[in-house]
Formats: sequence, C-alpha cells, structure tokens
Amino acid sequence: MPAITRLQSGPRMSQCVIHNGIAYLAGQVGTPAASVTEQTNDILAKIDALLAEAGTDKANLLTAQIWLSDIGAQFAEMNAAWEAWIPAAHTPARWTGEAKLATPDYHVEIIVTAAI
Repeated sequence: MPAITRLQSGPRMSQCVIHNGIAYLAGQVGTPAASVTEQTNDILAKIDALLAEAGTDKANLLTAQIWLSDIGAQFAEMNAAWEAWIPAAHTPARWTGEAKLATPDYHVEIIVTAAI
C-alpha cells in the first residue's frame, strides 16, 4: 500500500493529506469578518503555501469545492478573486454551494485536490 503523508497535523485534522500522487487539502478559511475578497485572497494564499509544501502548485489542481455563506450576494466577488488567481489554462473541475460555515464571521471556505 502506498504511504500516506500528513502535513500540518493536529488533534482534529491535517491541513493536507498526500496519497498515491494526490494532495487533498482541508477546507481553508480566511481572516474572520474580512470582506469576501479579502477572505478569498487569504484562502488562496494558504492554498498556494500548502500546495508548495506538498510539492505541487495550482496549475495541478484537479478539483475545487467552494462554500459561500450567501451565494447570491457573494458569488461574483469571490469569482473575481478566484479568476485573478487561477491560471486560465489550468482550471479544475469546480463546484460552488451555499452553506452555514463554522462561524458567522466566515464567508468563504475552499477545498481543493491537486496532482503531485
């Protein structure tokens, strides 16, 4: 069986788990109570850092799952930050939904997987 590598592990979860050439990132959130743009940019910076630690980058994203606390009000603002960050020729399969996040101060949560 291939080895499993866990990065930035704590008692509840790891921020990244690598198995069989795939990096699975935990849901990332930004600075609480910041704007949707600021939270999205914070999250994308965290994703960049975790992917680098795993030995990959955003050009190798396979999937992205995005949760917004109010999709109707926040979708366009989050998309503007996302589209400025993601390389046009390397867009992953992506889905976006609305959910009640961990606290009312969080507006965006992003979960990605990437090939190594």
